[in-house]
Order: sequence, then structure tokens, then C-alpha cells
Amino acid sequence: MKPVLPFARLMFLGSVAVRAFSRSSTVRSFYRTSALAMTTSVTTTTNPLLQQEGLPRFAEIDPQDLTPAVEELLKKLEHDFQSLETKLSASTDNIEYESVLPEVEKMQFPIGYTWGVAGHLNAVKNGDELREAYQANQPKIVKALTQFKQSKPVFAALSAIEEKQKVADDDSFYTQQKKRAVENSLRSMKLGGVGLEGEAKETFNTMKMRLAELATKFSNNVLDETKAFSLTLTDASQMEGVPDSAKAMWANAHVNFVKQSSEELDVEKGPWRITLDMPSYIAVMSHMKDRTVREQVYKAYLQRASSDERNNTPIIYETLKLKNSMAKMLGFDNYAEQSLSSKMAPSVEAVRELTDLIAAKALPAAEKELVEITALAREKGGDEYSELKHWDVTYWSERLKESKFELTEEETRPYFALPAVLDGMFQLVSRIFDIEVQSADGEEQVWHPDVRFFKVYDKESGKHIASFFLDPYSRPENKRGGAWMNVCIGKSEACGRDTPVAYLTCNGSPPVGSKPSLMTFREVTTLFHEFGHGLQHMLTTATVGDVAGISGVEWDAVELPSQFMENWLFDKSTVYGFAKHWETGAPMPEEMFDKLEKQRMYGTGMATCRQLVFGQIDLELHSAFDAEAGEKGEGESIFDVQRRISSKYVPYMMPLPEDRFLCSFSHIFAGGYAAGYYSYKWAEVMSADAFAAFEEVGLDNEEEVKKVGRKFRDTVLSLGGGVDPMEVFKQFRGREPRPGALLRHNGLE
Repeated sequence: MKPVLPFARLMFLGSVAVRAFSRSSTVRSFYRTSALAMTTSVTTTTNPLLQQEGLPRFAEIDPQDLTPAVEELLKKLEHDFQSLETKLSASTDNIEYESVLPEVEKMQFPIGYTWGVAGHLNAVKNGDELREAYQANQPKIVKALTQFKQSKPVFAALSAIEEKQKVADDDSFYTQQKKRAVENSLRSMKLGGVGLEGEAKETFNTMKMRLAELATKFSNNVLDETKAFSLTLTDASQMEGVPDSAKAMWANAHVNFVKQSSEELDVEKGPWRITLDMPSYIAVMSHMKDRTVREQVYKAYLQRASSDERNNTPIIYETLKLKNSMAKMLGFDNYAEQSLSSKMAPSVEAVRELTDLIAAKALPAAEKELVEITALAREKGGDEYSELKHWDVTYWSERLKESKFELTEEETRPYFALPAVLDGMFQLVSRIFDIEVQSADGEEQVWHPDVRFFKVYDKESGKHIASFFLDPYSRPENKRGGAWMNVCIGKSEACGRDTPVAYLTCNGSPPVGSKPSLMTFREVTTLFHEFGHGLQHMLTTATVGDVAGISGVEWDAVELPSQFMENWLFDKSTVYGFAKHWETGAPMPEEMFDKLEKQRMYGTGMATCRQLVFGQIDLELHSAFDAEAGEKGEGESIFDVQRRISSKYVPYMMPLPEDRFLCSFSHIFAGGYAAGYYSYKWAEVMSADAFAAFEEVGLDNEEEVKKVGRKFRDTVLSLGGGVDPMEVFKQFRGREPRPGALLRHNGLE
């Protein structure tokens, strides 16, 4: 999943990003520790949210600290910004870059830090008190964001600077960064309504405030509905065929729920408590032989946030209407057009062309895959499976995979213990990117005992260049589902921050008893994916904060490093760097790895079509859909659109009449993906082509792999948003991206 964009960058770069997976509105702190004259009141307070010299003091923060911190910081921000506007208005001639964006960075520092910590905790340690404080302060933050974006003195100053930059002959990377920062800021201010006046401006701002409220409500509804469901099983016969790891997870969930001692956990006798957090849900769909249980859990998951108590349907309609109205106020035909104005993809049609190109290969493969799955279900399951239901597909797909490759997920788990996987992942980046990752647990405060802290060093210089927190396990009681990378500290010359810090958040299988977290291959893939995002943030050499790391990178390009990292899980030397049995230390048998490698292309047709249909539903809802008519019942409903688009891209498995997946589609209704979900496939073309550069020199050619790895670090991971992403790719690959590698990796040539 994508990284969450930082608050201060969002002052110029776009809408608040909330990860559903988060997706929580989160902030980036990247501010100057030496700016004591500016932050004296901040550094002398006892409020931990105002103590900003180092990393957040998570162990000391109380939700009651948030409101006084926000109010104090916004008061100072308003004063400082008014002074800046006065200064810029009086200096219409000879305005220099250093007088504008760096100054904005500095003054945004305190509130960015505080709101960032609050947003992060709201995602990973959610509770009633924090949620209430967060929601109470969000309108104040949105108002401050809007004031920056709609500042005419700042806009005029940046416009003048841009004109000077056009005639400058300096093409150094530093100058490129400043040009991109100005360009991005001007575009974001235009999208933020800087050109609106009077009543139109007031209406626009009211709509923006309402959108922020709706996104938070949407996300909270999904979290609450996920937490509200549980199914406790007591009949041991229902556990037939369920792996020990899943039984242990469910038994442990029951023990924790009733607050029993862990000594009372009985994996074989239960009870077993099933929830809708991802490890539990996937285990049911993949391994629960009892069809009625699968149906109950599937429908509960599919219908989250569509109940009478918490219904996201009206939120979706209102969100779509507001976005469409705001886009038209800005001169666009629809919100999708507005969204693409800041992305690589030139148009909705261009996205559809790429989608249909991939679908032409993927759809026949998907239909063939379903035929095979259905045949096995009928053969092994009997007349009961004369018709395959939605909740049957994953279960029988797993059985088909096991029969084809004679390898089960349970057999591989002992070789994917989290501590070993981390060591292997760190060995990989040491080998190809010339960095060293070292554990630094205990050096910084954390928000949960499971959270770990690491430092990253450049091997050549020995310099500490970055750090990151890792929150690896699912906690359905207070942590949002999914996985994401988030910014804790960003690199910024203006703010005196040279050591970026990231949050890496997953929802993997937790340890059970004395066993470490034994991961599924999917969970290993997710960890590598999020670490890829983290690497782009941490290894940046850009020093202009607005374009350092992930900041300023087009949304449909930011998945390149993350999806690139996933490819290494099919490189033998990489996998054997960590695939050792957690008890014996024995390496994974070669025949097991061979089977794992062959499984790579299994199910890629259906998986690809699933991503394509999500992307096209998203685009359709934000481009051609009439939300006003749909809500009134005078035209297509949002669910009609889902079915219509599905008939093109997944005709073999149409949505159920009661399907309410859209009510939990947080990516586009509570996150940064609105009219941008296609980004996964758009960026995957680039990531697959980038990995092909390593394949072309030979993955076993250590010397050449290191050379290509260094080039990847010096371009994709280094340049951040300081250079146009297509130019970055061409600097690495020597040409524009081609889809061939993606189709080949997915067996769809």
C-alpha cells in the first residue's frame, strides 16, 4: 500500500491522505531542531506533543494533550503566516525562493509534528478519547491548510519565482528540486481554490471541511464494524483441515477476549474466536472447510459499514457529489480529471487503455483458472459444489494450488519467522544498496511493546542516514487494518533535518505462545512492499523538503520501489538469506523453494482482474457517474456501477446482490486513492521493468547486480520528487517503461 503523505507537504500538495489500511490522516514531521527562536514556547512545555527536539515521546502522550497543543500551535502559526504574507505583499520585486517555501516549511513545523503524531496514534492505538480529540481538532487543521493554499501573496510570490526559474540556466539537482517544489506548490494551490473569490470560495472551503469529516467518519465506521464482528466456535469438528497456526490464532484471540491466562489456551479444544482482521479473515477463507462458516464470515466482511448503525452508503454519495462540485468550481469536467492533473497518467482514457491492454491477457487466464478451481471443488466436494459461491473460491483455490504444487502455506510458515525474515531483508538491501540496518530497540519511545526501532547506515561512509519504527502485528482492538508506510521525520534542509525516519506498519500474524510470528508468504510480501516505500523515504538525497523522499512523487509512480522489492522474493539467494526453520535452523528444502517459485504465476489472472476492476470502478465513480441521480434512485446506484464495471472485467464472478464492498473501500473514500486506485497497475509496469534490469545482468552475477542496485539507489530511491518520475525512470533504465516484464512475471504474455 501507498505511503501516507505528510501534513506540512499537504499544505501545498493535495488532499489529506487517510489510509484505510488506514488509512489515517497522518503528518510528517521534518522540522528544524535548531530553530529555537521560533519554538521557544514549544521546547519548554511539559506537554509531550510540544516537545519536538527529537522523535515523538509516545509513552508519555495522553489524548488530553492534543487540544491544548493544537490550539497553542495554530495561534502561533496564524501570527507567523500573517507576518509572512505582509512581508511578501510589500516585496513584490526581487522575491527569492528562499523567502517563501523554506519559510513556510519552518513555520509549519510545530503543528505538523503534533498533528502527525496524533494521526499516527489514531491509526495504531485508536481509542474513544483519542478519536474524540482528533475529530474535534481536525476542522481547525483543515482551516489552517486552506489558508495556506489560498494565500494570494504566497501564490503571487511563487508565480514570480517560477518565471525567474524558467530563464535560469542552472540545471543542477538542487535547482531542479526547487523548480519542482514551486511547480507542485502552484498546482496544489490552484487545486486548493486560490483562484476563487467571495461566495464561491466560502462554499468551496465549507465543502473541503465536510470532506475531511466524511473521510474520518468513513474510516471510523469501517474500523468499528470490523471490531464489532466475532464468531466463536466450540465444535472441534469444524476445525477439520484448519492449520495449527490458524487454530492457535483463533484460540489466542478467545483467551485475550475473555482475559484468561495464556496458560488456559487450548489450540485443539478451543474455543476459537474468529474476527474480521485480515490474518483471521484470510485463514477462514483459505482453510475453513465448513462452508456455512465461510459464508457467514465472507458476508460479514463484504457488508462492513453498511448496517443501520454504521452505514457508509450516504457518506459515499455525499463524498462523490462534493468532489464533483469542487472539481467543476476549479474548471474541471469531473473529479477524475482533477485528480489526474497531478499524476503521470495524462487522461482517464489513457488509464483505460492500459487497463484494457492488461485485461485482454488477464481475463482469459482468469476464466481458465476458475474453471480449474470449480472442477476440483466438484470432484472433491461433491454435489454440494455443483455451483461455486464467492466464499468457496479462495478455499478451493488453495486446495488446487496445494494439489498442483504439493505445497501448503502451513508447510512454509516455519521457514518465515519474522526475526529471520527481517535479517534476510536487511541482507538484501545491504547487498544491492550498500546500506546496513541495525536494531536500536529501546533508544526511542514506542506506542506498543511489539514495536521495534531500527537505524540505517551508509556502509561506505558509516554515517547514520535514517531510522524507522516497525509495528508488525495485527491488533484488531485498536489498530486499523492493512499495511502502510508513513513519515515520522522527513529530510529538509530548511528545517535542519538530515535524518529521515519512517513508520512501517503491518497487520501480520502475531506470535502465539513461545513461537515467534510465523508468517505466510503473503505477509512476507507485504513486509517487503512497505519496506520498499520506506527505502524511498529514507535513502533520498533530495534536501528540499517539499520534494524529498516520497514528497512530490506523483501518486501513480510512488508504488515503484514497493512493488520492486516484492520481486526479490523469487530470487533464490535472497530467500535463502532468511528461509530457515525457526526451531532447527535448517534451510528451506530446495524443492520447496522451487514449488514456491512456480506458484508465483498461480492465480495471477484472477488477481490481476481484481485490481483492474477496482481501478475502473474508482475511475467511473469519479468521472461519469451521476451521484445526485443515483442517490435519489433516478439513475444508476453506486452498486449498479460496481456491477456494470464488474461485468466487463470480472464477468466470471459477478458481485452478490447484497455486496456492499464499496462501503469499506477506504482507499478511495477515506484515503488518497480517489480516481487513483489504478496507480497500482500503472506503477507495477515500471516496477517490473525496473526489476528486469537486474534479471538482464543475471541475478546470480553479484558484481553486476551491485552495479544496477547502486544505480537504482542513485535514481529511483535518491531523487524523490525532485525530478519528474518519467525522467527518473529513464535515468535508471535508459528508456521509458514497457509492459512486457509485468506480463511475463504474471505469466500473461
